[in-house]
Amino acid sequence: MAAISLNQANTIIAKALEKAREMDIPPVAVVVLDEGGHLKAMQREDGASMFRSPVATGKAWASVAMGVSSRALAARAKRNPNFMITLAATAEGKFLPQPGGVLIRDENGRIVGAAGASGGKGEEDEEICAFGIGHAGLNADL
Repeated sequence: MAAISLNQANTIIAKALEKAREMDIPPVAVVVLDEGGHLKAMQREDGASMFRSPVATGKAWASVAMGVSSRALAARAKRNPNFMITLAATAEGKFLPQPGGVLIRDENGRIVGAAGASGGKGEEDEEICAFGIGHAGLNADL
């Protein structure tokens, strides 16, 4: 079974934070979940609000739970908001269909987890996650 290592998760986060500083976006939180939606690693920068970590987790959790990026889920939410509200309620608040959650795939295309970020605009959050994922030798699925 495909799995993301702790070393890969830590690399994703370190590189995502590095990219966030390069882009000069506000303080962020970055989370990496495994393929089952379980926390693998997370960091919240100094100055990031208390909401950053749970928002980043919600984006990643939604992405890995549904097998698509949270950007795709945000588009689906516009077309079918009641379904997404029901999913969020069913997930007890862990499901956040907003840009910033990126699927992580291995070299064979298998989903091994998801990364989520919160602090910048959705596109910025996606960009820093994808940057980190690539540096960990994995593939970002936006």
